[in-house]
Amino acid sequence: MIDVVLPCLDEAEALPWVLTRMPGGFRPLVVDNASTDDSARVAAEHGARVVPAGVRGFGAACHAGILAAETEVVCVMDADASLDPAELPRLVAALGDLGTAGRPGLVLGRRRPSGRGAWPPHARLGNAVLARSLNRRAGTRLRDLGPMRAARRDGLLALGIADRRFGYPLEMVLRAAHAGWRVGEIDVAYRPRTGTSKVTGTLTGTVRAVRDMRRVLAEVTP
Repeated sequence: MIDVVLPCLDEAEALPWVLTRMPGGFRPLVVDNASTDDSARVAAEHGARVVPAGVRGFGAACHAGILAAETEVVCVMDADASLDPAELPRLVAALGDLGTAGRPGLVLGRRRPSGRGAWPPHARLGNAVLARSLNRRAGTRLRDLGPMRAARRDGLLALGIADRRFGYPLEMVLRAAHAGWRVGEIDVAYRPRTGTSKVTGTLTGTVRAVRDMRRVLAEVTP
């Protein structure tokens, strides 16, 4: 069994598709980040374990979910139906391949847009700039800061990731690389999200996320 952490803020419309696509052997943990819709109820009705996030913020939700997870390997992915849970077994298989050298591994899903409007130009540009900055700092060769990920739970907690906002995904990669982890990526389909985007679908959200990630790049040292 592998726990799948799904940070969630007002995703009642998207959750049914996401949770019914969850493959066998993968257990969804929907982390309710103070949703104002019926996300928690919808998640529970579709068989997910609902975990409350005590602090508002994307990173806070991810951290709460990883703390609540009970399996050796955990996955993290968005709950907005932009990513297909059916891709998760491929990420876990790639994680096993990375671990053959006896070093911890982290696998990211490199987004491949599938459908009109799946990845707005401003969001793609911000992601590319950050990925280049990260690669220079961490010695990685990533082309995307993909929001679908797989790693070992204990290792993630030991990294000491401190950001509780949108800088969390970048800090995870940066600290993993500094700790000598093998970091890789595989292609995954990226669909137009269901409902209203809080981050990449809006220019304001993208600017906020880029600002948080730039702060992490400036603050986190090897």
